[in-house]
Amino acid sequence: MTTAFQALRSLLFVGQMYLMMPILALWFTPIVLIRREAAFDAVHAYCRWVRWSAHHMVGLRSEVRGAVPSGEVLVASKHQSFFDIIILVSVLPRPKFIMKKELLRAPILGWYARRIGCVPVDRGKRGQAIGQMIEDVKAGTAQPGQLIIYPQGTRVAPGAARPYKIGTGVLYDQLRQPCVPAATNVGVFWPRTGIYRKPGLAVVEFLDPIPPGRQMDGFMEELEERVEEASNRLMAEAGFAAG
Repeated sequence: MTTAFQALRSLLFVGQMYLMMPILALWFTPIVLIRREAAFDAVHAYCRWVRWSAHHMVGLRSEVRGAVPSGEVLVASKHQSFFDIIILVSVLPRPKFIMKKELLRAPILGWYARRIGCVPVDRGKRGQAIGQMIEDVKAGTAQPGQLIIYPQGTRVAPGAARPYKIGTGVLYDQLRQPCVPAATNVGVFWPRTGIYRKPGLAVVEFLDPIPPGRQMDGFMEELEERVEEASNRLMAEAGFAAG
């Protein structure tokens, strides 16, 4: 298969992916207005569609490994591209994110984010953001779910290094919930930017939970070590060689 043909397939895939977002939103919105729980049905349907269409349109299969958490937990995941978000949301029963406040202004996305209980933070005011984040998360504990945070704070390309931010440790310490680390290799096939998608097997792997009660420094060290080691293993499995 030529690169040009794969690029065309990628373009068509990306186009339909964004087109399907408002279509499904319009379909589900009347139900969500009546029954908030239907917001999870909507995001599950969309993310599963993206996984299915990625497989059949660009040859990008996806797989989830490990035990999918279903209770009230903190999921601390490696973040390489939009596709790891898609995979996580497709399988977690009640996913909600620590997300940039600016995303609330995005059409469709912002409204659904609120409906599923996402927690917006102002990243320009780091100290205040962490305090507000804890306050908002605690205020939302009546709505059980899996709170997803990206410890590095942003998408990180395969092979690139970026420090783990203390906000994850603060959440772990304050919420007293198990933390489920998650590793991935999706950036090998679906880059941070651009439309080109490579065929292959993208994986998100849930690792063994870290029980609550650890010292924050030890927790952060263990989290980074386990997530990075597992992500490097998955990327090597996908044929990626770090430079």
